[in-house]
Amino acid sequence: MPFKQLGLSEEVLRGVQAAGYTEPTPVQLRAIPLVLAGKDVIGSAQTGTGKTAAFALPILTLLKTHGKCRCLVLGPTRELAAQVETAFRDYGRFTNLKTVAVFGGVGYGDQKQGLQRGTDIVVATPGRLLDLMEQGFVKLQDVNLLVLDEVDRMLDMGFLPDVRRIIDHCPKNRQTLLFSATVPPEIERLAAWVLRQPEKVEIGISRSPADTVTHACYPVATSQKFQLLAALLQRTNFDSVLIFSRTKHGADKIAARLRAERHSVVALHSNRTQRERIEALDGFKSGKYEVMVATDIAARGLDVEDISHVINYDVPQHPEDYVHRIGRTGRAQKVGDAFTLVTIEELEYLRAIERFIGQKIPQLKLENFTYVLTPLFEGKQISGDRRSVRAVRTMKGYSFSPSRRRR
Repeated sequence: MPFKQLGLSEEVLRGVQAAGYTEPTPVQLRAIPLVLAGKDVIGSAQTGTGKTAAFALPILTLLKTHGKCRCLVLGPTRELAAQVETAFRDYGRFTNLKTVAVFGGVGYGDQKQGLQRGTDIVVATPGRLLDLMEQGFVKLQDVNLLVLDEVDRMLDMGFLPDVRRIIDHCPKNRQTLLFSATVPPEIERLAAWVLRQPEKVEIGISRSPADTVTHACYPVATSQKFQLLAALLQRTNFDSVLIFSRTKHGADKIAARLRAERHSVVALHSNRTQRERIEALDGFKSGKYEVMVATDIAARGLDVEDISHVINYDVPQHPEDYVHRIGRTGRAQKVGDAFTLVTIEELEYLRAIERFIGQKIPQLKLENFTYVLTPLFEGKQISGDRRSVRAVRTMKGYSFSPSRRRR
């Protein structure tokens, strides 16, 4: 079904067409008619499936023309807020609707001026929004559309008390949309309080990696982890690579070593200023940097469609983060590859991920790479952090040429 059959306004359809989209994704196909019908919605779908457009397109249609501030979108990070604002601007380019993003890490001046000029949509992180509400720059009494985006991430970051405070300032007679990759009990309680007879939109299995991503892990000794990363990059035909590090210091160190290997690389983490983060993301999107090394700040809400490869330099300690990380590739129906480097110390995390996603991650060995002996290559019992676990099966006979691309 094309977008024009979903009931969107002509102006919004022109914006969709200008953005290069012709057919809605499954989550858009199901959510857009519900939002246009005035229903409260709980949306859950795999990352990269178009959730932002699933609420932005019908909201722009419902708002119609410039007026009071009638829509509030709350999200966990400044990156997500900036990207959602960009989506509203792009899709609404043929309307006269105004959008302002409100988030911390930058000065108040431009945000205050945008609010004073008048806006229809505010996209915000909770902390900065509360600051501006207390200063009198934001009033929510006319909000009739409330979107809570990446709610599970807001829960992880401890934002739910602030979210509740903000919701208390919104009219009770409103339409509310909640999007979350997972819905643990605390979010269920929030949903029961904030939503009225919601319709549920669930696309795929939230624990499963997108089927457009081929993923594999590479066991390696701790002392050789960077050498293996460099060899993978050397032998891989990639367009752009996003590398995840567990720590900010680790991200900077990996980026510096890759720069010495003559890669165009940039680091992204919370110690960077907002200007540095915007420049890093814009440079990565434009192709100025072929490699970005990031912490989990980039695991959700990073809207870059052409990332061909994701590499987990460190195995994520929380299984759900694995799904979000590798979901940065294989987006918008494109294909991608995800590699995870795993050491003996990280084996328990890998096992937890496999239990979480309900499948084994193929374990591969890079051809013609001189490996240091590690128990990961042996078929004997080894010790995890808290209990004894069986080693990854012997790597003999397994070979893989990562230069294979599926175009």
